[in-house]
Amino acid sequence: MNSIDLPVLSSLPELPGVYQFFDRTGKIIYIGKAKNLKKRVSSYFNRSHFDSAKLRHLVNSICDLKYIVVNTESDALILENILIKKHQPKYNILLRDDKTYPWIVVRNEPFPRVEVTRHYTNDGSIFYGPYTSGKFLTTLMDLVKDLYPLRNCNLNLTESNIKANRFNPCLEYQIGNCLAPCIGNQTSDDYYANIKEIKKILSGNINQLLKFLQNKMLQASKELRFEEANVLKERIRLLSNFQTKSSIILKSIKNSAVFTILQKEDIIAINYLNVSGGVVLQSYNMNVRNYLNEPLDEIFSQAIFEVKSRLNLKLDRILVNILPAFSIPELKITKPRDGEKLNLVKLSLRNAEAYINELKRNEEKKNPNLRYIKYLEQLKKDLNLEKLPEHIECFDNSNLQGTNPVSSCVVFKGGKPAKKEYRHFSIKTVEGPDDFASMREVVKRRYLRLISEDKPLPDLIVIDGGKGQLNAAYQVLVELNINNIPIIGIAKRLEEIFRPGDNVPIYLDKRSMSLKIIQQIRDEAHRFGITYHRKKRDKQLELSVLENIPGIGKKSVQKLYMKFKSLNKIKQASLSELSEVLGKKTAEKIFNQLKNL
Repeated sequence: MNSIDLPVLSSLPELPGVYQFFDRTGKIIYIGKAKNLKKRVSSYFNRSHFDSAKLRHLVNSICDLKYIVVNTESDALILENILIKKHQPKYNILLRDDKTYPWIVVRNEPFPRVEVTRHYTNDGSIFYGPYTSGKFLTTLMDLVKDLYPLRNCNLNLTESNIKANRFNPCLEYQIGNCLAPCIGNQTSDDYYANIKEIKKILSGNINQLLKFLQNKMLQASKELRFEEANVLKERIRLLSNFQTKSSIILKSIKNSAVFTILQKEDIIAINYLNVSGGVVLQSYNMNVRNYLNEPLDEIFSQAIFEVKSRLNLKLDRILVNILPAFSIPELKITKPRDGEKLNLVKLSLRNAEAYINELKRNEEKKNPNLRYIKYLEQLKKDLNLEKLPEHIECFDNSNLQGTNPVSSCVVFKGGKPAKKEYRHFSIKTVEGPDDFASMREVVKRRYLRLISEDKPLPDLIVIDGGKGQLNAAYQVLVELNINNIPIIGIAKRLEEIFRPGDNVPIYLDKRSMSLKIIQQIRDEAHRFGITYHRKKRDKQLELSVLENIPGIGKKSVQKLYMKFKSLNKIKQASLSELSEVLGKKTAEKIFNQLKNL
C-alpha cells in the first residue's frame, strides 16, 4: 500500500502538532493539524474502509511523513495555515472567497484616496466590505463624498513633490470636490482628520462620530466661527439621515461578529457577518472544496482563521453556529442557544445559504446538464440503485371505457425528455380492458425490439401503476432474461413507489427532487398516451362517419384517406375531386351525405 510501517506510526508523540504526507517523489501532498499526532495520523491507516475515493487515493500515495510538535492546538492551527499557503498541497481543502463583491478601500499613500475596488490586496491599505448590496455601497460612497472633499487623482503627493510645485490644480478643485492638497492648499493634518472620520463611518461608529461633530460644532459656534459651525451642522444632518435609512438589525446587540458554516450537498460555505451600531456593515462569504470529507468543525477552525487573516480583522469574540474543533488564538467563541444572538447567527446562516444557491446557479449556467446529473444522483441514492439512471423509460396504458386501448413509452436521457425515442403501441393481442395483459404485451414488444436491434437498454424502468401492472412488466423482464435493470411502479393515489417482491412501498419526501423526477416522467407518459388515444379515437369516429354511408365500404374509405388524409379535407373536396378517386356515382353519395353534416 505504501512505505509507512506500523513502528513509525507507534512512535508518533501524543502531542499537538502538524503532520505532512509526502509521495514517492518527495512532494508534499497533504498537511494536517492534530490535537494528538499519534491518534490522528494513525487513523488514516487503521480504517477498514474510506469515506471517499480521494481519501483512498491519498493514503495509497503516502510514502513518507514528517511532523512538527507545537505547544498548543492554536499553534497547530497557525502553523498549518502557514505551511498550506507555502506548499499548496494537492489534497488540502481549497478556500475560495467572493472576490467579485466590491470593497471600499482607504489607500496606503500620502493624502489617501477613498475608492471602490473589487481587488483585495495586502499592501497596507485598509479595506471595508465586501458589500453585497450595491445600493448600500453607493449610499455610503455618496455620503463620504458629500461630507468630505477628497482627492481622486493618482498623483504622488509626497511632501517634497508638493514643495517643488510639480502639480497644478485640476477641475475637481474648481468645482469644489477637492481642496487641492497637491498645491499645498490643504494641510496633511486637516486631510487626515477627515480620513479619521471617514474610517469611523465605514467602521459603523456613527454615534461616536456624531457626538464628536456636535461638540466640535458647539465649540465653533461659541468661538463665533459660524461658517465652520454651519459646515459641521450639514455633516451632522447628512450622517443622521444616513443612520435613519440604514436598517437596524438588533436593538440590544450593537456590535457583534458572527461566523457560520453550512453544507448543502457537496458545497460548504462560510459566512462572516459584521454588525456595528445594530447595522450589518459587512457580509463576507467563502466556499470550501472538501476533497477528503474532513469534518465540518475542523474546516470551520481553518476557515475562521483564514478569514481573520485575509480581512485583517481585529476580533476578540465571535458568535458561531457550531463550535470549531481547534481554538483560535486570542478569540472567545460562543454558540448562542436563544435570544437575539441566536437570531443573528440565523441571519448569517441565511447569508451562507443564499451564497450556496448563487454558486449553484453559476455552476448551472456554465454547465446546464449539471443540475440534472445532481437530481439523478439523488434518485440513485433514494432508490438504492447501483448505477446512475441516465436512461429511464416509463410505460402507461390508456383506454376510454375499454375502447381503443393504447400504451405509451417515453424515454428520458440525462434527466431530460428524448422525444425522438418516444413510442406508441396499439394493443394487438388483448381483448377488452385488461391493463395487466396490455402492460405485458407492450413491455415485451419494446424490449424484444431493442434486443433484436442491439440497442442499449434503460438504466431504470418506471411503470405507471401499482403492484399489478408492475408485476406484469417484471414477469416479462424475467422471461426475456433481463435481470439487471431495476424496475419500479408508482401508484397515483398516494404516490407510493413499489419494487418487485416488496410488500412495503417506498415513500419519498413529497418535496424531494427524486419524486418530482418520477412524477414528471409518469405524467409525460400519461400525456403522450392520452394524446395518441384521442387521435386514434377521433380517427375511429371519422371512419365510422364514412362507413355508415350506404354503399361505402372500407376500401373506398381507405382510398379517400390515402388521397385527402383527413375527414375535414374530404368534406372540403369538390364533387369532381371525389369522382377522380371513387367514380361519379359513389362520389355523389359521399358528397351529398357530408354536405348535410
